[in-house]
Amino acid sequence: MFAQQKVTLPKGRHKIIILDEADSMTDGAQQALRRIMEIYSKTTRFALACNASDKIIEPIQSRCAVLRYSKLMDGQILARLQEVVEKEGLCVSDDGLEAVIFTAQGDMRQALNNLQSTHSGFGYINSENVFKVCDEPHPLLVKSMLGHCVDGNIGEAYKVVEQLWALGYSPEDIIGNIFRVCKTYQMAEYLKLEFIKEIGYTHMRVTEGVNSLLQMAGLLGRLCSKTAPPAAS
Repeated sequence: MFAQQKVTLPKGRHKIIILDEADSMTDGAQQALRRIMEIYSKTTRFALACNASDKIIEPIQSRCAVLRYSKLMDGQILARLQEVVEKEGLCVSDDGLEAVIFTAQGDMRQALNNLQSTHSGFGYINSENVFKVCDEPHPLLVKSMLGHCVDGNIGEAYKVVEQLWALGYSPEDIIGNIFRVCKTYQMAEYLKLEFIKEIGYTHMRVTEGVNSLLQMAGLLGRLCSKTAPPAAS
């Protein structure tokens, strides 16, 4: 093991071990790692990279300085994608890059993977091909559904949800994209807050197992009721 190897280093220097995806380790493996960290703490420094810090056991977390990194901004991802597209000579449209950024959710690795997968599968990167590869509800459909809800037109909004349901998308995928599109949808701020609150309640019910089409229809009804004029007294 690298930590056990004797290496002559200048005073104040340490060996460094970097463990990527550390949150995928089992509890038993993490307990073993904790012991190794204790034994070789004078000669070795450990760097653990993970996506979910809550999956790292407390004894390891207490021995580490926790550094949290926020998701990348859309502009940062776009700049890197444009550089890759130029150097690789890829055929891409503007809406294709927007789709890649939307599906990446601030993750550069995911953005590059989606870009590569779409190019490998279709040879041309546009929004339609990107969403086929990523298998997500198209945000334009979700946007039109939200527009119908803002207008109080539950019939047309339900047709969109029914279409997404017929395409085989799970309620988790649908509700997740509704939330992401709603955050940037142009509407009154008070109405957006009400919409996000109802979307959050529905997401909670879906994760608890109540994930039928009727649940999604109930969400549409509640969203449309937020824009309905008050009943005459």
